[in-house]
Amino acid sequence: MLKFLLICTLAVASRAEITEEEDVLVLKKSNFDEALKAHPNILVEFYAPWCGHCKALAPEYAKAAGMLKSEGSAVRLGPAVAPLAGVTEAESLIADNEVAVIGFFKDAESAGAKAYEKAAEAIDDIPFAITSDDAVYSKFEVSKDSVVLFKKFDEGRNTFDGELTKEALLAFVKANQLPLVIEFTEQTAPKIFGGDIKSHILMFLPKAASDFQDKMDQFKKAAEGFKGRILFIFIDSDVDDNQRILEFFGLKKEECPAIRLITLEDEMTKYKPENDAITAESITSFCTLFTEGKLKVTSLKDWDKNPVKVLVGKNFEEVAFDSSKNVFVEFYAPWCGHCKQLAPIWEKLGEKYKDSADVIDYNGERTLEGFTKFLESGGKEGGAPAGDDEEELDADDLDDVEEGQDEDSDGEEDDGHDEL
Repeated sequence: MLKFLLICTLAVASRAEITEEEDVLVLKKSNFDEALKAHPNILVEFYAPWCGHCKALAPEYAKAAGMLKSEGSAVRLGPAVAPLAGVTEAESLIADNEVAVIGFFKDAESAGAKAYEKAAEAIDDIPFAITSDDAVYSKFEVSKDSVVLFKKFDEGRNTFDGELTKEALLAFVKANQLPLVIEFTEQTAPKIFGGDIKSHILMFLPKAASDFQDKMDQFKKAAEGFKGRILFIFIDSDVDDNQRILEFFGLKKEECPAIRLITLEDEMTKYKPENDAITAESITSFCTLFTEGKLKVTSLKDWDKNPVKVLVGKNFEEVAFDSSKNVFVEFYAPWCGHCKQLAPIWEKLGEKYKDSADVIDYNGERTLEGFTKFLESGGKEGGAPAGDDEEELDADDLDDVEEGQDEDSDGEEDDGHDEL
């Protein structure tokens, strides 16, 4: 059952119809509209009980609901920039957050301070503060009006050096808010794929390797010169959940360590360095060629060597829009639990139809543009061949998927909801 969770700051009009769990109202289709009409100030979370991110958010969401309820007033949206009264408040802000930004301005009404406030309004997931206190200036060794980003990784802090405009400050924060090298995990995936930097260089390397730290140091050193332009990502090639990512890049575990670069613009484009050496010099040279537009796109000659075919932007239209074939497509997100559950069944399906000229499987970017192109091509219900072939799949295969879904749902009933 898909839950609609609601934080409401007014009294509950009808407790008999809207239940409450840990100060959070639980809404269903039957009472959702009524709740929206009854409470003008609300914050709604659309919650899927099997979603790991939703589970992680639940306790913090309930805590926020309790705080708002205890205030007994309308939702209070605090200022984008919080004033700091002294050194203690500044130290607490830095200690309590992975990343925090402090504006040092003697005049809060100055043009620079106003530009800082505008930049803060555009960023929701990082706290911004402002101070004019001499003691705070002295504590953090700031001698003039400035903006400093404090973080619990890499160099620890970055000081803005440039014209104080909203655009320049936003670029400064976005370039420094992530580690020089970020490890790909289920938790970091949203930051990686949801960020503004769409050019990613990936290092595939097992953490257990004896030279892991040396290669990581080389990778990080190269990253320093491409802040805000290329996102440097490390992928542990020994982790089972990462194997489909290796496959997407045409790699096997035994071929790691390896470097690949991908752009996530309208068309995904992959690049492979000519030099396999993982040194700061070779990686810097590779990235420089990329930024200058001098790299050649990775060859797609092996795209169809396996039963499950791999399509990317360069060959998608040519293959998927071939009117002489039917197309069965999986849009796969490597961090998605449901995609991981489907993977073994999908491989078996590809093996089953490997000799058929009527089916081509797709593992690509799961985007609105991708779906739209496929649907507008006349895919007709996913392009699966007509007939009763579905019954030929082993019952055990389907049971495995159903059991996995049941475990993830934490016992919640399915109210006819299908996840897209």
